[in-house]
Amino acid sequence: MAPFPNRRRSGARALILVLSAAVLMLPACSGDDADELVVYSGRSEELVGPLLERFSEETGISVAPRYGDSADLALSVASEDGRGDVDAFISQSPGATGYLAAEGQLEKLPDAVLDRVPEEDRDGDGAWVGLTGRARVLAYNPNLVDPADLPGSVFDLTDDAFAGDVALAPTNGSFQDFVTFMRSSAGEEATGDWLTAMADAGSPTFPNNVSIVEAIANNEVPMGLVNHYYIARAKATDPDVEVDYVLFDEGDPGSVLLATSVGVTKGADQPEAAQRLAEFLLSDESQQYFTEETQEYPLVEGIELSDQLQPLNELPVTRIDLNELGDGLEGTQRLIEASGLQ
Repeated sequence: MAPFPNRRRSGARALILVLSAAVLMLPACSGDDADELVVYSGRSEELVGPLLERFSEETGISVAPRYGDSADLALSVASEDGRGDVDAFISQSPGATGYLAAEGQLEKLPDAVLDRVPEEDRDGDGAWVGLTGRARVLAYNPNLVDPADLPGSVFDLTDDAFAGDVALAPTNGSFQDFVTFMRSSAGEEATGDWLTAMADAGSPTFPNNVSIVEAIANNEVPMGLVNHYYIARAKATDPDVEVDYVLFDEGDPGSVLLATSVGVTKGADQPEAAQRLAEFLLSDESQQYFTEETQEYPLVEGIELSDQLQPLNELPVTRIDLNELGDGLEGTQRLIEASGLQ
C-alpha cells in the first residue's frame, strides 16, 4: 500500500489562464437549436465545462450540455432509442457507456479516435473510448486512523474493527463500477455478502465522493471508499487538509482503475461533431488539462503527470479490461438495493 504524497500542485496555472481566456472569448450560442451538439455528461460542469467551451471556441460548434448522474443519463438515452435527441454521451464511469453499448445505443467510433488509448481502455466493438483513469482507494483521516492498521483487501473492511467507520456512496457511478468488477472477479454471492455485511455494520452513506472526502477531513468519519483524484484535488487546494489514502493490494477489486468515457449516440443529429468532440477530449491538450486540473490519469501515452500524482506503474492498481463492466449496470444496482445500502 502506498500513501498519498503531500506535494503542492505547480504545473497547471498557465493552462488555467489559457482556458479561462477561451471562456471569456466564447460567443453566446445563437442560431437554430438543430445545429447544436447536444451532450449528456455524467461528469460535472466543473470538471468538463471548460473543455466543452474550449471545443466550441476552436471549432465554432455550439455545444448544449446537460449534466447529471451517469446512470440516470444513460437510462434516459436508452429510452430515447435513437431519436437524435442526444449526440454525445460523456460518462463518469465505463459502466454507463457499457450499458448503452450493450443496448445498441452507441455508434462505432473512428479507429483514429479509438487508437489513442490502449485496447483495455476502450470498447471491444468501438462503441466508446476511455478518457481518463481513476484509481479506487481507501481514504482516511490520519488523526483518526493509523495507516498501519488498514487492511490489504477491501473484503477485510467487513471485520468488526471497521464496523460503522467506512463511508460509502452506493448511488455513485464509480462505486457501482467497482461493485460490478467485484461481481465479475469474486462472484455474485461474495459480492452480495460483502454489500450486506457493510450495510449491517452501519456503514455511513453519502451521495458522492466529494461529500465523503469532506466528511473525512472534518473528522466526521474515519475513512471511506472513493476515487484517488478527490484527495489529490483537496491536497492541491490545501496541502494541510487532514485526508490521505492507501491502495489495497494489487489484484484486489478495491484498487481497480476505472475510466471515464465518451461515445456517440445512435441516430445522433450531429454525428461528425460528436466524433470531433471525442477526438478533442483525447487530444494532448485536453489530456494535459485533465491531469493538471482534475488530477486524473491520462489514458493517452506521453502526457506529463500532475505533480500531485504518482506514476501508475509505482502503485498497486488493479488493471482490468473495461469491457468486463459492459452490461452489469442494472444487475449491480439491484444487488446494492437488495443489500440495504442507500
